[in-house]
This record gives sequence, structure tokens and C-alpha cells, in this order.
Amino acid sequence: MTQSLLHQILDYSNRADPYPIYEELRKTPVLHEDDGPYVVSTYYEIRSLLHDPRISSDARNLASTTRDPLAESSEDEGALPPSFLRLDPPEHDRLRRMTNRPFGPPHSPHRVDGMRGELRDIVSGLIDGIKEPGRIDLVDQFSYPFPVTVICRLLGIPREDEARFHSWAETIAASLDPDPDADPSQRGKESHEARMQLGMYLAGLIEERRKKPGDDMLSALATAKDEDGAMTTMELLSTAALLLIAGHETTVNLVTNGMLTLLRHPDVLERLRADPRLAVPIVEELLRYEPPVQLVPQRTTVADIELHGVTIPKGASLWLVLASGNRDPRRFDDPDRFDPDRRDVQHLGLGSGIHSCFGAPLARLEAQFALAELARRLVNPRLLEDPPPYRRNAVLRGPRHLPIACDDIRP
Repeated sequence: MTQSLLHQILDYSNRADPYPIYEELRKTPVLHEDDGPYVVSTYYEIRSLLHDPRISSDARNLASTTRDPLAESSEDEGALPPSFLRLDPPEHDRLRRMTNRPFGPPHSPHRVDGMRGELRDIVSGLIDGIKEPGRIDLVDQFSYPFPVTVICRLLGIPREDEARFHSWAETIAASLDPDPDADPSQRGKESHEARMQLGMYLAGLIEERRKKPGDDMLSALATAKDEDGAMTTMELLSTAALLLIAGHETTVNLVTNGMLTLLRHPDVLERLRADPRLAVPIVEELLRYEPPVQLVPQRTTVADIELHGVTIPKGASLWLVLASGNRDPRRFDDPDRFDPDRRDVQHLGLGSGIHSCFGAPLARLEAQFALAELARRLVNPRLLEDPPPYRRNAVLRGPRHLPIACDDIRP
């Protein structure tokens, strides 16, 4: 059963609805097969581990005897060093602190909030650009170009370069997926090449920003010197790559999953159309109900941990299934029901602890603007395919395309 459940989680045929598998998984809160990863699926246990200093994000702490299908094709340190997402304190804390200075409080409290006008303009422009309301691919025409445009403006990356970094970003994101059918050697080569190409591209931009800084984040990071010193060139490259990829990959899923859920719940969609303020609780419930990041692999124990009668040994690979924890009935009443009026939504959709989602304030704001405006402007929107085709990725789960139609588009 253990091997079967883990295989089912990763099986693409279950991507459209993995939640029955998660329900079965929660019957064994700490699941382990042979010498593979320990899989944790219940809310309180996941949350505890996300705050546990005995859990490491540094792959170098993984025991050499541990078999993890992701370890063979994960982040390639030969191309770019690990980003702060894959480091432990104090290295993690220093880099995250330096990255946050030009992004959020206390040093840059208005960076995200000051983008509200730009977000509105981008959303409006993309909806205006829809010429055939009878056949819309929401991913291609809206939920992908929206966060890509936003992160390009935030970082100071030319939007017209999207065609160059798109395939690199997709290849690197795919390397996070523990696909048992993928050739780890081939995927490792592809990931290495993508990281090399992205690194060289970003190195050119960073050199330009050092010579002629602008008011973007890349300029701020490239020229910053404070109590933490300055980032090395390689640290700057890995941080910029992380921000660029994570800054749009997860938001694409959040917006697409959000619209798919609203179209499946037309009563909630109608409420949002009447009251755009409902976008705030809707997005929080979406982060619980259909999180864009389903599971967090690539965690390692640096000491033995006792959990639910199971000893997770030092050096073990640990997978935390956030999406399962978000549907844990011990934590949430009627967890399989989408309910934007839910009062207590302490979800795991953006992680928790020191590695909680760096871009959470921006992602929330993007999703709120996107869903509220789509609800307002699309007349009688409806799904043309349900379930839609999904991306292969079990970690970053979301539709590859979302074919919808509407009768008209309001001005």
C-alpha cells in the first residue's frame, strides 16, 4: 500500500484530482517505503516540522544511503549555487534578509502596495486583448502573461525577453517534480543547461544594472552594501533566478486554479462579481483548497525525529504534502468544501516557518486583482473542458490550459 500510494501521488493520471489519494494517505500520517522518503500528510505534523530546526533544506545533509527520486535531478549546484530556499541558517537568513530589503517592510514598506495601479493596468490590458470570447485559453491569454509581466517589472527584466527565459524557467521548474518515469540523467543534463543559460542571461543584466542602476529590485540587489555586506555575484545570480521563476510559476497556478474553482462554484463567482472585496477571503480559501504548491520535497533531517510512533532517522529525505494537510479534517471542518466564508483559514498554502513564501504579499494581491476583474468583466463565463489538461508537475500543480468561453466582455 505504501508504494502504491506514493506512486499514485506522482502518477499523472491522478493530477486532476489527487485529493482522494491524500485522504487515504492521511490514514498513515508518516508513510515510508523501503529506503525512500518519509512522507508526512497531516496538518499539525506538517506545520510542526516546518518550524522544526531539526529539518534542513540543504541537500548536503541527505544521507548517501537514502534513495530519493528527486535527489538525482534536483538543483544543479554546478550551474548555479543553491538559492536561499535551499539553505539553512545562518546563510539562509542573511540572503533572505538582503533580498527582502528592496522588497518589503521595514526597509521598503510600499514596494508591493505601490504596484496596485500597475497591477490594475496589466489585468485590464490583458482582458482587453481577448478578441474571441467564445474560446479563451485563460492560461495562455491571461494567467501566465500577468505574473510574468509583473515580475519582469519588479526585477527590471525586459518583458520582451520572456521568449528567452520561458523554456529555461519551465525546465528548472520541472526539475522539482519527482516524476518516477523521467530519466534522471537526461533531466539533470537539461536542468544544468537551463541553469547555465539563465545564469549567463542574468549575469549580463546584473552587469548592466551595476553600471547604470534603475529603481528595480535587480539594481537594488546588485548595488546594495549594508550591515550584511554585499551579495557575491553567484549569490546574486541564484537569488535573481529564484525570484524570476518562483515569482511567476506559482502565481500562474494560483490564478488558474482560482478561476477553475470559481467556475465550478458559480454562486461564489456571482458574489465576487457583486462585491470585489470578497476576493480577499476567496484567495485565502483557494490557498487552502487548491494550493499552487502541493508538496514540499527536498527536506532532510539533521537528527532523529519521533513522529506518530515512527522514528525518522538523521539524514532521511522528507516530503511534506501541504495540500493534504490543508484538507485534514482534524484541522478544518468539512475540508473538501470550498467555503470563502470559512472563519479560520490558517492554511499551509504558502508554507510556514523560515521558508514561508517570500513573495506571498505580491502573490495574494495579484490573485485578488485577477479574479475580481475576471469575475466583473466576463459575461456568463463557463468551462469548455472539465477537468482541463494539467501540467505534469506534481509539486507545482495547475492546469496547462484552461479553455473557457463567455458571451461578452464588459468594458
